[in-house]
Amino acid sequence: QVQLQESGPRLVKSSQTLSLTCTVSGGSITTNAYYWNWIRQPPGKGMEWLGAIGYSGSTYYNPSLKSRTSISRDTSKNHFTLQLSSVTPEDTALYYCARGRSTLIDEYDSWGQGTPVSVSS
Repeated sequence: QVQLQESGPRLVKSSQTLSLTCTVSGGSITTNAYYWNWIRQPPGKGMEWLGAIGYSGSTYYNPSLKSRTSISRDTSKNHFTLQLSSVTPEDTALYYCARGRSTLIDEYDSWGQGTPVSVSS
């Protein structure tokens, strides 16, 4: 019954920082053994895992994007946030948040509906 909802800007400019928030209802982001993930899908391409924050607050990042990625949480608001800095048009994608028992996409049990983000040059 847990629900996730992404929110944030749909259009950002190159070189800016993209900030997206995932608001969780029906379950706590501090619940033991769950990981809270960010994933994206560029147009015409497959899913790409960006990173996650675990139930204890530990963070995990895709090495290819680690230098530009930051994931944090606000437990009082029960949401977690993605920040992707120095964006380029190649960061244009449909961005998802998801819950799982690990950071592996195959093991997610709940997804947000996704939010499109376009990066202008």
